[in-house]
Amino acid sequence: MDLTRRAFLTRTALIGCSAAASPLLTPISFAAAPFEQRFVVIILRGAMDGVDVVQPYGDRALAGLRPKLGFGEAAGALDLDGMFALHPGLAGLMPLWAAGELGFAHAVSTPYRDKRSHFDGQDLLEAGTAELGAATGRDGWLNRMLQTVPGLSTETAYAIGHDEMTVLSGRAPVANWAPDAALELSPQARRLMEKVMHDDPLFRDALAEALLLARVEGVMDDEAAMGGMAGMSGMAGMGGMEPATQGLGAIADFAAERLRGPARIAAFSIGGWDTHAGQSKAIGRALGELQETILRLKAGLGPIWGQTAVVAMTEFGRTARENGTGGTDHGTGGAALMAGGAIKGGRVYGEWPGLEERALYQGRDLMPTRDVRAYAGWIMRGLFGLETSLLESAVFPGLDMGKNPGLTL
Repeated sequence: MDLTRRAFLTRTALIGCSAAASPLLTPISFAAAPFEQRFVVIILRGAMDGVDVVQPYGDRALAGLRPKLGFGEAAGALDLDGMFALHPGLAGLMPLWAAGELGFAHAVSTPYRDKRSHFDGQDLLEAGTAELGAATGRDGWLNRMLQTVPGLSTETAYAIGHDEMTVLSGRAPVANWAPDAALELSPQARRLMEKVMHDDPLFRDALAEALLLARVEGVMDDEAAMGGMAGMSGMAGMGGMEPATQGLGAIADFAAERLRGPARIAAFSIGGWDTHAGQSKAIGRALGELQETILRLKAGLGPIWGQTAVVAMTEFGRTARENGTGGTDHGTGGAALMAGGAIKGGRVYGEWPGLEERALYQGRDLMPTRDVRAYAGWIMRGLFGLETSLLESAVFPGLDMGKNPGLTL
């Protein structure tokens, strides 16, 4: 009986290939960019409370709005500049702040207003448009940026993790990877697959890409995986963290490994920011994950960190006032985090609107004073040399980026 490709693929379960996660059934495209800088976009899903993360403890109105949540040095926060203090959950990033490799943009938001739906807010954040709808399409702003770059080939961008990364969706080629997308093949099965697929470019190339990902994850080649993790050996002194084996640690490690090579763009998400109740404990856990992710990226990238910018963005902020359950509700203005050796850090960027009731948006939320897309746009302008007019028309349609805040070195 002839062994056709269809018959072969239906039998892959018998030789240890997980069909649900196999790149063989989901073709992967790769592209490489003609620039050396790296850009990592982290979507913080659930609406991070920027007023808690970057605490405006120099604003006298804060005490009346948050009498129980606590803030400032009395609550363990670390002074940044006399006006703002950093939540203790990110204390491990203070060396980056001191080195000028960590900064924040405060009182920012997308154009999304009033409805405060996580789903719509995240869609708008990743689309990078002023509104949602069929007319605006379903591609993401990071993919549209890639569409403006000529000469893409092999590996440029990775959407990493289990969540759909709309920010990287679009016509530009993007690879996808999740921590448990393992391809387990015996040497005999591997040789058989290579023989069957040798004369078909589509399946042959897909197999090669699948084996590449398997080697990166350490499934096919333990020695190669250990070599790729060599840069993580210095992590022992960073808060007692051990080399990651799953979850966000694996995502950060994989992103760093790819970015040390030909990849230039990575995007993934971190959840856990919807803090309606018990915010002190919940946001501490989420900040711990964000901190570990950034430190792992820095350690894994090694000298490439100096050419890297990381931006962490959320769909909207939270109410200025705490609620009766020790949390905060969906709001408007928030904060974004920026890190990396290519970032001009050591600063909290933005125009602070104040927390007096007359200064709040609708009397309840931090008033946005700048579009968060403008900060992402100026980072890409500094990293990749893209024209402002291109960013305002093709990447973020209709955006006025305003004055250059000087975010990159």
